[in-house]
Amino acid sequence: MKPVLSALLYAGLALSAIPLAAEPLSDAERTALIDMRTGTMKKLAFVDPVNVSDVTYLDADGAEITVGQSNGKVRIVNFWATWCAPCREEKPSLDALNLDMKGPDFEVIAIATGRNKMEAIKRFNEEHGVTSLATHLDPQMTTARSMGVLGLPVTVIIDRDGFEIARLSGGANWAEGNAAAIMRELIAASGS
Repeated sequence: MKPVLSALLYAGLALSAIPLAAEPLSDAERTALIDMRTGTMKKLAFVDPVNVSDVTYLDADGAEITVGQSNGKVRIVNFWATWCAPCREEKPSLDALNLDMKGPDFEVIAIATGRNKMEAIKRFNEEHGVTSLATHLDPQMTTARSMGVLGLPVTVIIDRDGFEIARLSGGANWAEGNAAAIMRELIAASGS
């Protein structure tokens, strides 16, 4: 009986050391971020944190990637398609933001959702001057469905711990000055 109790006590102590949820934004941080939204960023809605670390998508070669593999960074995950009219304006602005901010604390993950042939993706990127965003795929829309994406484009902001903290439905201009400022505030709020 004593070994069982010792094992349970040890397991309980070990589990209590594992963080079960992200440290949510404080009310003051959330209010400051909401106040920073101007232009198309007005559509950015901050949400209660939802763990999406286990959500998977594919790289251009078909290898599976989990959102959690890039934990440690604040990420913008954008769901788009080659046929999506608002995506034609939005994706170049995401590329510009990625060029400006990509590094150890930030990245943009653009996921082509649904039937998007590789040739069409390459042509789309060339026509719209997208140079810094890697090609990621969700051909069966399983990633989009698992994250509650019902239309395109949808952009989800994920904190360093793999929790969705904000979402923007519809197209936006991520090259607007306040988009970068919001991302910098999120990076600072979550520490390094």
